[in-house]
Amino acid sequence: MTFLIQQTLIYGVPLLIVALAGVFAERSGIINLALEGIMVFGAFIGVLFVRIMQTSAGFEALKSAGDWMALQGLELLAMLAAAVCGAIFSLLLSFASINLRADQTIGGTALNLLAPALVLFFIRIIANQNTLQMASGDSASWFMIKKTTLGFDRDADLGFFGNTFLHKVYLATYVCIILFIVLSVILYKTRFGLRLRSCGENPQAANSLGINVQKMRYIGTTISGALAGMGGFVYALTTANCASTGDVAGFGFLAIAVMIFGNWKPLNIAGASLLFGLFKCIAAAYSSIDINGDGVYALANLGISSHFYRLLPYLITLLVLAFTSKSSRAPKAEGIPYDKSMR
Repeated sequence: MTFLIQQTLIYGVPLLIVALAGVFAERSGIINLALEGIMVFGAFIGVLFVRIMQTSAGFEALKSAGDWMALQGLELLAMLAAAVCGAIFSLLLSFASINLRADQTIGGTALNLLAPALVLFFIRIIANQNTLQMASGDSASWFMIKKTTLGFDRDADLGFFGNTFLHKVYLATYVCIILFIVLSVILYKTRFGLRLRSCGENPQAANSLGINVQKMRYIGTTISGALAGMGGFVYALTTANCASTGDVAGFGFLAIAVMIFGNWKPLNIAGASLLFGLFKCIAAAYSSIDINGDGVYALANLGISSHFYRLLPYLITLLVLAFTSKSSRAPKAEGIPYDKSMR
């Protein structure tokens, strides 16, 4: 159960933060289909940042000294770098959608095509191969919270809660959860959030109250890009073996499905992210999952093809969208270019 919960969080948290990225864009009135591409770009920037820092003499000194807090600081800086570059990359969508009034679906699709090509181009220049790895082979273990880093013995029993949520987990996971809570409160409980959401529902009415619709849409899309870029790096750190390959396994599109399934509401999105994260966990680690611990009900021994487990997340996505799409209520003005003269 500990393994299942930890793996569900690892797969669910990137979906959680990227789905919230989609909410910020769409609540402002911009359809951000470029979440996949921004995740790819954010993953590349985060991995590249860590790689550059790992090759410095300062990192080797920190590593040899076992300065765990400094390593966590490096992880947070990499998340920040990925967020900043994701926000900058999303400005392409903002400019095309707001200033040029281009079709937002086509703009997002273009960025989804541009990002992997751009990332693979730079990876080939930097690493002379199709994969950019962090410089240290044990990068994942160095950025992971363990019993010893918390001051406990390696064999200490922290109980179910401690073993599940404090041992072999990533700080990035909890940072994303805290960000999700804070930004959800900002979006739904503050004046800024009300203004942003009004621009996605009725921009003409918002403008009549003195709200700068174009500015709010820029802000919403930029926040969306920052969160998606951060989510891309978290995916690379926790799921992709600390590597950037120009691909995030469709997590950006899954995040859009989570957003629609969650009806653009944070609590629903959190539940949907954990549900999809559970099925992604089953798909990736079914051979290690044993229901009762004696091997009788191990998923690998049930005689079900491994392809079925890998199919589960996407099959569940289709089924959920088929049954919930009719009850989903998207922001009324999303995808519609804002024209100040229209009423």
